[in-house]
Amino acid sequence: MLNILRYLKRHVGMVVLILALLCVQAYCDLTLPRYTSDIVDVGIQQSGVERVTPEQMRESTLEALTLFLSDEDETVLREAYTSDGNGVYTLAVRDKDTLDRLDEILSLPMVALYQMRQQGIDPAALVQQAEQTGRQAVQSHLMAQMEAMAEQYGSATETMTDQMAILFVRQEYQALGVDLDALQQHYLLTTGGKMLALTLLMVAAAITAGMLASRVAAGVGMELRGQVFRKVVSFSNAEIDRFSTASLITRSTNDIQQIQMVVVMLLRLVLYAPIIGIGGIVRVATTRTGMGWIIAVAVGVLLALIVVLMVVAMPKFKKMQTLIDRVNLVSREILTGLSVIRAFSREEYEEKRFDKANRDLMSTQLFTNRTMSMMMPVMMLIMNGISVLIVWAGAHGVDLGTMQVGDMIAFITYTMQIVMAFLMISVVSIMLPRAGVSAKRIQEVLDTQVTIHDPEPGKNRDTSKEEWRGQVCFEDVSFRYPDAQADVLEHISFTARPGETTAIIGSTGSGKSTLLNLIPRFFDVSYGRITIDGVDIRELSLHKLHSLLGYVPQKGVLFSGTIESNLKFGGTDITDQAMRQAAAIAQAGDFIEAKPEGYQSPIAQGGGNVSGGQKQRLSIARAIAKNPKVYLFDDSFSALDYKTDAALRRALSQQVKDAAVIIVAQRISTILHAQQIIVLDEGKVAGIGTHEELMASCPTYQEIARSQLSEAELGGAGA
Repeated sequence: MLNILRYLKRHVGMVVLILALLCVQAYCDLTLPRYTSDIVDVGIQQSGVERVTPEQMRESTLEALTLFLSDEDETVLREAYTSDGNGVYTLAVRDKDTLDRLDEILSLPMVALYQMRQQGIDPAALVQQAEQTGRQAVQSHLMAQMEAMAEQYGSATETMTDQMAILFVRQEYQALGVDLDALQQHYLLTTGGKMLALTLLMVAAAITAGMLASRVAAGVGMELRGQVFRKVVSFSNAEIDRFSTASLITRSTNDIQQIQMVVVMLLRLVLYAPIIGIGGIVRVATTRTGMGWIIAVAVGVLLALIVVLMVVAMPKFKKMQTLIDRVNLVSREILTGLSVIRAFSREEYEEKRFDKANRDLMSTQLFTNRTMSMMMPVMMLIMNGISVLIVWAGAHGVDLGTMQVGDMIAFITYTMQIVMAFLMISVVSIMLPRAGVSAKRIQEVLDTQVTIHDPEPGKNRDTSKEEWRGQVCFEDVSFRYPDAQADVLEHISFTARPGETTAIIGSTGSGKSTLLNLIPRFFDVSYGRITIDGVDIRELSLHKLHSLLGYVPQKGVLFSGTIESNLKFGGTDITDQAMRQAAAIAQAGDFIEAKPEGYQSPIAQGGGNVSGGQKQRLSIARAIAKNPKVYLFDDSFSALDYKTDAALRRALSQQVKDAAVIIVAQRISTILHAQQIIVLDEGKVAGIGTHEELMASCPTYQEIARSQLSEAELGGAGA
């Protein structure tokens, strides 16, 4: 989770904006149920009369109300109304606190007057009686009657008295000639218009927040893919070996996609759920329904469900990413080795191997999907159960007069919002463990310390390419792979001079390719040092070092594009003339020009549309076009026939007169005329010299030579 939050650090401004939009959306979402309640309670049940305090009343009614009030409350009432001179008093204040005070003052007196009217007693008669018998006596009697009525209603006082007081206000409006139907219609239209405006605002905020969240998630995904790619490109062979290729592909695609999906969820649901949940609880507290215990029960059950789901599902999500790696690995091996599989009739075996990896992944996915599919029905059961419980408890409240229907509807809506908030959190809580695993796997790549790096500033020995001669010197070099127990190469010392060919030969596993890979720093030496023109290669930047080298790997690698793009892969400064010359030297010019599109002929991914020999010649031409100071050929002539091999080496010897050439070879015929041959045996130098010198002094070389050449060829070579 912390890793995912770290990825959002660069998008703080956008996250704050999304949070603000979600607050707007939550405000609208939480306000709408209150308006729904008002439409039911005020608009329908009260005919649009919103308050106990009437907008207008007759003078006789005002005077009758004052008989129930203390001197202080009477002063407040009289100051709130102004007379029009015709016996009608109009409300003159709009301050909410004052209106709330008036509602509290007038509620019970209006109930008392309403009951008197039901008994046929007119408020004007009360006023007349007070004038005849004495105001104080009547007032004392009425106030005592009102106190008894308050005790009679008990806890239901506020709800029931407000409803009866509203009935009195409606009677007063009718007496004044107010059109109650028009008043009701005006209230319903006004409240409905407010709901429509809030809905439109909520929709706009939700759409904008969703769009911004998607942009942030896409940005995080793009940044992570870029970071992982740049990190992997900087890896040496040691780091590449630590992560499999299939795993790195999964981390760069599937894992980042998981994080991208969860980022959207975080910004849309995880941020919104607490806002709507806390807001719903606050609004529920304002409904005065007495059913808060239902919320506590619902939240407790939901939390228990979420905990159970996380405990059950989290280990499986952690396992799932490893199983995806396995499927990718098996698929990659089968697809790349399809011809070998067919040649050895191993289709059935490979099908079983893939089927096992596929079924392992399927069973884990089925388990997690079943767990998640159970969540929704259980959540719906809880929500419906809570709704039934609210209706059951609320119906009793409505029947007793302690609750209004609109309040119950609002309570149900707020409760569903609270439950939905926990539902959203539970959905994300299922996805978070998997995203957490993905984030950890990505962070493993990003946090990996690269063992091969540029020298520190100030220790860089880079100079222009023209100043270098290309003399490579191994000085007592030893090397062992990371975590290995023994050295692969031991105490290797030799010098490869410009204008000369240095060949490396030995039995399989003797360390030939490993030795060559030390020069471009695919690995760093464990002991000793390698120099170019006397400068330790570790004091050169990797860019400068590689600019001096022309490397041809053992297995030719081509990139999708054209022949031209592959031959000019070494730099944008390679001219068409240099490209064509390199192709001619590598004996590739004939088959390139024979193609209809020539150098613009397309090359498929991995060079799948050219033969092995053509791929190798194009790889050699690519290195020659770069015009390096040191050529490194890692058994790069193995796919060539003898005629092409001889022609290529003859043309190459004329091109590289000023460069050092280091060749790893299996065939002695390739290196017969090398100025220096280094014989490796189990990582050690068994001999150094020309072919003739080694034939006279090196038993290991003699054994290799006799296994490949006839006596006549050996004699001819010796001559």
